[in-house]
Amino acid sequence: MRVLLDFWVGQELVGEQLLIVGLGNPDMDYADTRHNLGFACVQELARRLGVRVDRKRWQSLAGSSEDRAVWLMLPQTFMNQSGQAVVKALRDLNLTPHRMWVVHDELDLPLCRMRIRSGGSGAGHNGVLSIISALGTPDFVRFRVGIGKPARKGSPAGRHYVLGRFTKAESARLPNIVDGVATALELALEAGVERSMEQFNRAGSLGCEELP
Repeated sequence: MRVLLDFWVGQELVGEQLLIVGLGNPDMDYADTRHNLGFACVQELARRLGVRVDRKRWQSLAGSSEDRAVWLMLPQTFMNQSGQAVVKALRDLNLTPHRMWVVHDELDLPLCRMRIRSGGSGAGHNGVLSIISALGTPDFVRFRVGIGKPARKGSPAGRHYVLGRFTKAESARLPNIVDGVATALELALEAGVERSMEQFNRAGSLGCEELP
Protein backbone atom coordinates (compact mmCIF):
# COMPACT_ATOMS: atom_id res chain seq x y z
CA MET A 1 0.00 0.00 0.00
CA ARG A 2 2.85 2.40 0.80
CA VAL A 3 4.26 2.10 -2.73
CA LEU A 4 0.87 2.68 -4.36
CA LEU A 5 0.25 5.76 -2.21
CA ASP A 6 3.59 7.23 -3.25
CA PHE A 7 2.41 7.22 -6.86
CA TRP A 8 -0.76 9.10 -6.02
CA VAL A 9 0.75 11.82 -3.84
CA GLY A 10 3.29 12.57 -6.54
CA GLN A 11 6.37 11.21 -4.81
CA GLU A 12 8.91 8.65 -5.90
CA LEU A 13 10.57 6.15 -3.57
CA VAL A 14 14.22 7.13 -3.28
CA GLY A 15 16.64 4.45 -4.43
CA GLU A 16 14.00 2.04 -5.77
CA GLN A 17 14.02 1.19 -9.45
CA LEU A 18 11.15 1.63 -11.88
CA LEU A 19 10.31 -0.40 -14.99
CA ILE A 20 8.66 1.30 -17.98
CA VAL A 21 7.31 -1.11 -20.61
CA GLY A 22 6.30 -0.13 -24.14
CA LEU A 23 4.02 -2.64 -25.84
CA GLY A 24 4.19 -3.67 -29.49
CA ASN A 25 5.11 -6.45 -31.91
CA PRO A 26 8.77 -7.09 -32.79
CA ASP A 27 8.79 -7.86 -36.51
CA MET A 28 9.53 -5.08 -39.01
CA ASP A 29 6.18 -5.86 -40.66
CA TYR A 30 4.51 -4.31 -37.61
CA ALA A 31 6.88 -1.36 -37.15
CA ASP A 32 4.50 1.40 -38.27
CA THR A 33 1.20 -0.09 -37.14
CA ARG A 34 -1.22 1.34 -34.59
CA HIS A 35 -0.49 -1.53 -32.19
CA ASN A 36 3.18 -0.45 -31.95
CA LEU A 37 2.49 3.04 -30.66
CA GLY A 38 3.66 1.99 -27.19
CA PHE A 39 7.06 1.06 -28.63
CA ALA A 40 7.37 4.45 -30.35
CA CYS A 41 6.57 6.42 -27.20
CA VAL A 42 9.05 4.56 -25.01
CA GLN A 43 11.72 4.83 -27.70
CA GLU A 44 11.25 8.60 -27.69
CA LEU A 45 11.57 8.64 -23.90
CA ALA A 46 14.78 6.60 -24.25
CA ARG A 47 16.16 9.13 -26.73
CA ARG A 48 15.47 11.97 -24.29
CA LEU A 49 17.05 10.13 -21.38
CA GLY A 50 20.06 9.06 -23.43
CA VAL A 51 19.25 5.38 -22.91
CA ARG A 52 20.06 2.74 -25.52
CA VAL A 53 17.28 0.14 -25.50
CA ASP A 54 19.27 -2.58 -27.24
CA ARG A 55 20.24 -5.12 -24.57
CA LYS A 56 18.70 -8.54 -25.19
CA ARG A 57 17.24 -9.47 -21.83
CA TRP A 58 13.98 -10.91 -20.48
CA GLN A 59 12.80 -11.81 -24.02
CA SER A 60 12.96 -8.08 -24.66
CA LEU A 61 15.14 -5.19 -25.70
CA ALA A 62 16.04 -3.22 -22.60
CA GLY A 63 18.17 -0.38 -21.33
CA SER A 64 18.58 1.56 -18.10
CA SER A 65 19.36 4.99 -16.74
CA GLU A 66 21.32 4.81 -13.52
CA ASP A 67 20.71 8.51 -12.86
CA ARG A 68 16.93 8.01 -12.99
CA ALA A 69 16.94 4.46 -11.55
CA VAL A 70 14.68 3.43 -14.42
CA TRP A 71 14.63 0.51 -16.84
CA LEU A 72 13.02 0.83 -20.27
CA MET A 73 11.80 -2.35 -21.92
CA LEU A 74 10.29 -3.41 -25.25
CA PRO A 75 9.05 -7.04 -25.09
CA GLN A 76 9.97 -9.07 -28.17
CA THR A 77 7.48 -11.86 -27.49
CA PHE A 78 4.64 -10.53 -29.67
CA MET A 79 1.82 -8.66 -28.05
CA ASN A 80 -0.28 -11.49 -26.65
CA GLN A 81 2.68 -12.95 -24.73
CA SER A 82 3.98 -9.70 -23.25
CA GLY A 83 3.30 -10.97 -19.73
CA GLN A 84 6.03 -13.61 -20.04
CA ALA A 85 8.68 -10.95 -20.56
CA VAL A 86 7.31 -8.62 -17.89
CA VAL A 87 7.27 -11.33 -15.21
CA LYS A 88 10.92 -12.17 -15.92
CA ALA A 89 11.96 -8.53 -15.69
CA LEU A 90 10.10 -7.80 -12.45
CA ARG A 91 11.45 -10.97 -10.85
CA ASP A 92 15.03 -10.25 -11.90
CA LEU A 93 14.84 -6.61 -10.75
CA ASN A 94 13.03 -7.62 -7.55
CA LEU A 95 10.20 -5.18 -8.23
CA THR A 96 6.48 -5.36 -7.53
CA PRO A 97 3.91 -4.51 -10.23
CA HIS A 98 3.39 -1.16 -8.48
CA ARG A 99 6.87 -0.20 -9.70
CA MET A 100 5.95 -0.71 -13.36
CA TRP A 101 4.33 1.58 -15.94
CA VAL A 102 2.97 0.17 -19.19
CA VAL A 103 2.57 2.33 -22.31
CA HIS A 104 0.15 0.99 -24.91
CA ASP A 105 -2.30 1.84 -27.69
CA GLU A 106 -5.97 2.15 -26.74
CA LEU A 107 -8.97 1.58 -29.02
CA ASP A 108 -11.40 3.14 -26.55
CA LEU A 109 -9.76 6.59 -26.78
CA PRO A 110 -9.66 8.86 -29.83
CA LEU A 111 -6.38 9.55 -31.56
CA CYS A 112 -4.62 12.50 -29.83
CA ARG A 113 -6.04 11.60 -26.42
CA MET A 114 -4.21 9.87 -23.58
CA ARG A 115 -5.44 8.64 -20.23
CA ILE A 116 -3.17 7.62 -17.37
CA ARG A 117 -4.60 5.34 -14.73
CA SER A 118 -3.67 2.69 -12.20
CA GLY A 119 -5.42 -0.69 -12.25
CA GLY A 120 -8.63 -1.60 -14.01
CA SER A 121 -9.41 -4.14 -16.69
CA GLY A 122 -7.40 -4.81 -19.82
CA ALA A 123 -10.24 -3.42 -21.97
CA GLY A 124 -9.65 -6.13 -24.55
CA HIS A 125 -5.99 -5.20 -25.15
CA ASN A 126 -4.15 -8.50 -25.58
CA GLY A 127 -0.84 -7.17 -24.30
CA VAL A 128 -2.34 -5.73 -21.13
CA LEU A 129 -4.47 -8.85 -20.61
CA SER A 130 -1.34 -11.00 -20.92
CA ILE A 131 0.44 -8.92 -18.28
CA ILE A 132 -2.53 -9.05 -15.90
CA SER A 133 -2.77 -12.82 -16.33
CA ALA A 134 0.96 -13.40 -15.84
CA LEU A 135 1.16 -11.17 -12.75
CA GLY A 136 -2.15 -12.20 -11.24
CA THR A 137 -3.02 -8.55 -10.60
CA PRO A 138 -4.19 -5.50 -12.58
CA ASP A 139 -2.54 -3.12 -10.13
CA PHE A 140 0.00 -1.30 -12.26
CA VAL A 141 0.04 2.09 -13.97
CA ARG A 142 -0.97 2.35 -17.63
CA PHE A 143 -0.36 5.18 -20.07
CA ARG A 144 -3.21 4.50 -22.50
CA VAL A 145 -2.61 6.21 -25.84
CA GLY A 146 -5.66 6.56 -28.06
CA ILE A 147 -5.73 5.23 -31.61
CA GLY A 148 -9.50 5.57 -32.16
CA LYS A 149 -11.80 2.97 -33.67
CA PRO A 150 -12.71 2.11 -37.27
CA ALA A 151 -14.47 5.19 -38.61
CA ARG A 152 -17.43 3.60 -40.35
CA LYS A 153 -19.26 0.38 -41.09
CA GLY A 154 -17.15 -1.82 -43.30
CA SER A 155 -13.86 -0.49 -41.90
CA PRO A 156 -11.35 -3.00 -40.53
CA ALA A 157 -12.32 -3.96 -37.00
CA GLY A 158 -10.46 -5.22 -33.97
CA ARG A 159 -7.29 -7.12 -34.85
CA HIS A 160 -7.15 -5.91 -38.43
CA TYR A 161 -7.52 -2.29 -37.36
CA VAL A 162 -4.83 -2.27 -34.68
CA LEU A 163 -2.41 -4.13 -36.96
CA GLY A 164 -3.09 -1.67 -39.76
CA ARG A 165 -1.03 1.41 -40.53
CA PHE A 166 -2.02 4.96 -39.77
CA THR A 167 -3.80 6.97 -42.43
CA LYS A 168 -2.21 10.12 -43.84
CA ALA A 169 -4.29 12.32 -41.52
CA GLU A 170 -3.38 10.15 -38.53
CA SER A 171 0.32 10.04 -39.41
CA ALA A 172 0.44 13.84 -39.47
CA ARG A 173 -0.54 13.79 -35.78
CA LEU A 174 1.92 11.12 -34.65
CA PRO A 175 4.85 13.46 -33.87
CA ASN A 176 2.64 15.41 -31.45
CA ILE A 177 1.32 12.22 -29.87
CA VAL A 178 4.70 10.56 -29.37
CA ASP A 179 6.24 13.80 -28.12
CA GLY A 180 3.34 14.41 -25.72
CA VAL A 181 3.39 10.91 -24.26
CA ALA A 182 7.15 11.08 -23.73
CA THR A 183 6.67 14.43 -21.99
CA ALA A 184 3.98 12.89 -19.76
CA LEU A 185 6.36 10.08 -18.85
CA GLU A 186 9.13 12.55 -18.04
CA LEU A 187 6.77 14.58 -15.87
CA ALA A 188 5.71 11.42 -14.03
CA LEU A 189 9.36 10.56 -13.40
CA GLU A 190 10.10 14.03 -12.08
CA ALA A 191 6.93 14.92 -10.18
CA GLY A 192 4.89 11.72 -9.84
CA VAL A 193 2.10 10.02 -11.73
CA GLU A 194 -0.65 12.11 -10.18
CA ARG A 195 0.89 15.33 -11.48
CA SER A 196 1.15 13.83 -14.95
CA MET A 197 -2.47 12.70 -14.77
CA GLU A 198 -3.60 16.20 -13.87
CA GLN A 199 -1.86 17.67 -16.90
CA PHE A 200 -2.46 14.99 -19.53
CA ASN A 201 -5.79 13.30 -18.71
CA ARG A 202 -7.72 15.94 -20.61
CA ALA A 203 -8.60 16.81 -24.18
CA GLY A 204 -5.98 18.80 -26.07
CA SER A 205 -3.09 17.83 -23.80
CA LEU A 206 -1.15 16.18 -26.64
CA GLY A 207 -1.33 19.28 -28.80
CA CYS A 208 -3.26 17.89 -31.76
CA GLU A 209 -6.86 17.72 -32.93
CA GLU A 210 -8.57 14.51 -31.87
CA LEU A 211 -9.75 11.98 -34.42
CA PRO A 212 -12.44 9.47 -33.31
